[in-house]
Amino acid sequence: MLKALVSGQSFDVQPENDHLTVDGQPFDWDLVEVKPGIFHILHQNRSYNAEVLSVDSDSKTFTIRLNAHTHTVQIKDRFDLLLDQLGMGSTTATKLNTIKAPMPGLIVDVKVQPGQTVAKGDIVLILEAMKMENIIKAPGDGTVKAVRVAPRENVEKNQVLIEFD
Repeated sequence: MLKALVSGQSFDVQPENDHLTVDGQPFDWDLVEVKPGIFHILHQNRSYNAEVLSVDSDSKTFTIRLNAHTHTVQIKDRFDLLLDQLGMGSTTATKLNTIKAPMPGLIVDVKVQPGQTVAKGDIVLILEAMKMENIIKAPGDGTVKAVRVAPRENVEKNQVLIEFD
């Protein structure tokens, strides 16, 4: 299942073979790619022109012009939804202060050191929890001030792992 967030509204989308259901209802449409990034859509006997204006694959966000209206669509797949449930969902903070443990676990590896500059999405450490290795990435740009954990160290949920300037 997917969750689509469109202009503040949330829709449950279930792709099944050659059709979709949206919020449990069949979604019948005819979609034809006219040229790369430009589509013609028929839905409920209405014609729509759609153009993909931008794609941010990291956040799974698309900006689409549908007829004369521009919409931002964010897609969350089952893994994104699970991460949200575990408290590990994406963070929109622009300034980094700290990275905290999203769950109790064991630090497998630390990929940064004090003084190092990191960019949003850089891997900062690996945390093993529930027999799975979880890659913890920087939610924003910053400079590492202090690393508060070491490999093979057990951590608790919300424990500060890394501090930033």
